[in-house]
Amino acid sequence: MATEPRDGGDLRRTARALPTLFRIGFSSALAYRSEFIVWILATNMPLVMLLLWTAVAKDGPIGRFGEKEFTAYFLATLIVRQLTGSWVVWEMSMEVRQGTLAMRLLRPIHPFLSYAADNLAALPLRGLVALPIAVGALFCAGGEQLTKDPVLWAIVPVSILGAWLLTFAAMLAIGSLALFFESSLAVYDMWLGLFFIFSGYLMPLELLPKELHAVVNASPFPYVLSFPVQTMLGLSSRSEAFASLGIEWLYAAGFLALALVLWRQGLRRFAAYGG
Repeated sequence: MATEPRDGGDLRRTARALPTLFRIGFSSALAYRSEFIVWILATNMPLVMLLLWTAVAKDGPIGRFGEKEFTAYFLATLIVRQLTGSWVVWEMSMEVRQGTLAMRLLRPIHPFLSYAADNLAALPLRGLVALPIAVGALFCAGGEQLTKDPVLWAIVPVSILGAWLLTFAAMLAIGSLALFFESSLAVYDMWLGLFFIFSGYLMPLELLPKELHAVVNASPFPYVLSFPVQTMLGLSSRSEAFASLGIEWLYAAGFLALALVLWRQGLRRFAAYGG
């Protein structure tokens, strides 16, 4: 009798397990709603920067950014940040230190898919808390700043998905370092510091010194936030948006490949020490 290819069986098993994983992830977000709301509030730095930069712009525009432009930019930044953030690095580090990663390894699907389901399942709650206010304020205060180009609007959701995948894959890679040494969160702190400066989170990237533009654009950080925001606001041309989209997804694939390599190598150490 012919046997079913293992890959086909794995795919079907994964497809059957994902709805359950999404339900578990959503239930966990509800169970820890207090901590979850604190996490959401902790990502509201764009609102602080909105107040700061609009106050500065009262004396005159900075580059092409006046008060309305800054308002639209930071509200769009808040939306993208809420949709693309990931905390998987904390989960992985904690599970490795406590040894509870072994339980996740017993599940019939790859842990990366399990982590992804946990993160994606929380998106509805994140959107419910933050997005109505941000979207409403964006259309009321800076709606005319949004792009009118339907092609750019078609790119926006793909760029946001790519930004989430890039962020998630980078967090997987950093989280996998916990299998090698205890200070993996220090690497995350360094990533977060660079993210604040080079992603457009604290200011539009074009306001950085021109000497830094080449270095910043060659890094992954603009593609996790600034690129979707600029596309939403029509600050990039179609050709620039398509080029950035390709770079974004290449970075996402690269970080995912790196995460898989680190994970496989790290699991050997984890098993060797009886994790």
